[in-house]
Amino acid sequence: MSRPGSSLDGKGVNQNGDPGGHLSVRTESHTAAAAGPETRLLFTFKTDSQARKVQLTGREYYSEEGKTFELRLTGKIKQQLTSDPTLRPEYPSPLGLTEFTQRATEVTLGKSCRAVMENRVLGVQTPGFTAAVRLGAELLRHWHDASVAWYGPVYLSSPYSLRGIFQAAGIQDIHEYYYWDDKQRAVCLEKLLEDLERAPERSVVVLSASAHYPTGADLTQKQWALVIQLILRRRLFPLFVLPTQALCYGDLERDAWPVQYCASQGMELLCAQSFSHCFGLYGEAVGHLLCVLRQSSLLLSLRYQADTIVRSLWARPSVGGAHVVATVLSNPAHLVEWQAEVKRIVERCMLIREILRERLRLLGTPGCWDHLTQQGGLYCCAGLNGQQVDFLSKSRHVYLLPSGCLNVSAINGHNLDYIAESIHLALTTSL
Repeated sequence: MSRPGSSLDGKGVNQNGDPGGHLSVRTESHTAAAAGPETRLLFTFKTDSQARKVQLTGREYYSEEGKTFELRLTGKIKQQLTSDPTLRPEYPSPLGLTEFTQRATEVTLGKSCRAVMENRVLGVQTPGFTAAVRLGAELLRHWHDASVAWYGPVYLSSPYSLRGIFQAAGIQDIHEYYYWDDKQRAVCLEKLLEDLERAPERSVVVLSASAHYPTGADLTQKQWALVIQLILRRRLFPLFVLPTQALCYGDLERDAWPVQYCASQGMELLCAQSFSHCFGLYGEAVGHLLCVLRQSSLLLSLRYQADTIVRSLWARPSVGGAHVVATVLSNPAHLVEWQAEVKRIVERCMLIREILRERLRLLGTPGCWDHLTQQGGLYCCAGLNGQQVDFLSKSRHVYLLPSGCLNVSAINGHNLDYIAESIHLALTTSL
């Protein structure tokens, strides 16, 4: 059984091998020692004095130059908004910019969604993806009964990145269900369904709608139908996550298909999203929590709860990045230009997968590497074991997650051959 872990925050790290920014060993070493494996891995990379080193664990999208970048359209819209005399500096609503939440809801559920037409949907702007998950966790505590607090259970497919968020909301009963299988190098649907079948009623199941983090392996639409059917029958509650929406298929709505399907079945659900990746707004943390209710009569109460919780957590989100997203999604011409940029990002990630697979084949690397191109999005699971991952970091200075997962976009023309050779050596050298 495989339980892939979460990744690091790779900000400021040049993926060609140059650490971006100074790290004080004296001030950081104690923190790294006390933190989780991901933080310790980042600390190790930054303190590695080897000139040729590669960090493949960041969460952001990296360009061919190995750095995060802002989409051209995003920069252009920012300049337009800065010079717009009609925009006044003012506090937004605690629930965020209305135009942004409306557009985010539309591109996720679709304009013709029955829940939208029946006024059973609430959208809340949040300062990033993790804030959306946190707000969702807080709302779930009193979702079924306002007078009695709910404390779980919650089921995760990859516990390390979200477990702490639920715990911070007071939910301690956290489990994980089977997802990635190392032997099959794919999602194991049979064991996934077995685990969810045993979950108690009203359990919350966290589901990756697309570009699963950190494996990049997703369910097919037929498999999704089986999972949703089980959730309905067992009376479980789905919380979808879309941290890199649009970067799997290059289309916001297609990436959100499982959410749309679930809503079409008349189910209540939550969906935590981020628009930071697909717009290059990493410094602005543009998140969104989508709430779909069974009845429109519950909307006012939910809005009041969300408002109260937000005021105690972050008071109000910033609107700069949300203005950019709303402007693009509201303008057909901007939308076409934005989609073209995103499509190039998706195509580059798939090309990297194909080239890496071919390099490994030409090197005669043991095993089949077709799974690299069967996954999607920014991340993938290479299928390496713990010893092989250790070999890469210690002998080749190539850093992957302990589970063997990596950020595909961090591979580029400068380091691809070195990475392929390193993986080959990890599988052929006696460890």
